[in-house]
Amino acid sequence: MIEADLFRVLADPTRRAVFERLVGREMSVSELKAGFEISQPAVSQHLAALRAAGLVRERREGRFAYYSADPQALTPLVDWVDRYRTFWPERIERLKDVLKRMDR
Repeated sequence: MIEADLFRVLADPTRRAVFERLVGREMSVSELKAGFEISQPAVSQHLAALRAAGLVRERREGRFAYYSADPQALTPLVDWVDRYRTFWPERIERLKDVLKRMDR
C-alpha cells in the first residue's frame, strides 16, 4: 500500500527534515549534509529512501546530482487523511453521548 510506504519513509525524523529542507529549494548532497550532524553516506541513504518513495527527484548535471522535493507525492497521504477527517467528529459526538449517559 502506497500510504504505508510513505508513512514508513517519513517516520524517520531525519528523512522528514531532509524532505522539508528540499521543499524550499534544490540542493546537492553536500549542501544537505551541512545542515545535519550525520555523514554524507547517511544523507545519501536517506535520499535513496525518499527517492524510492517518490518524495524526492534527482537531477544530474555533469558529475553533480541535485535533489528537490516532490510535494505532489504526498497526495496519497492527504487523500488518506481526508477519508478519515469526517469520521472523527461523528465518533467523538457519539463518545460524548456515551459519557453523558454514564454520568447519570
